[in-house]
Amino acid sequence: MMRMVPISLDGGIHVIGVEVKLPKTTLLAVTTDTGYIMCGALDVALLNERLKDRGIIAGRAVGVRTLEELMDAPLESVTEAAETLGIVPGMKGSDAIRLML
Repeated sequence: MMRMVPISLDGGIHVIGVEVKLPKTTLLAVTTDTGYIMCGALDVALLNERLKDRGIIAGRAVGVRTLEELMDAPLESVTEAAETLGIVPGMKGSDAIRLML
């Protein structure tokens, strides 16, 4: 099952949360027009190495089970393109999303 929900930031800005229920796991992502944050399934090394030419702005949080946890969790790793926006490991997911807006 897949669920898409609007997530409100700062009382008015909306981003999209995506939850995909798979056998024995759930994929979580919050996306903007610029980039996204995702659960531990995101392969940041792949984005930085094999897909570097795409300049994908993304961050990865591990150990999250809900979209709310994803927004509150510190990012474990981020792409090089995300770093150019000031997004760094340890930053809260919601703060990274704000920088992507």
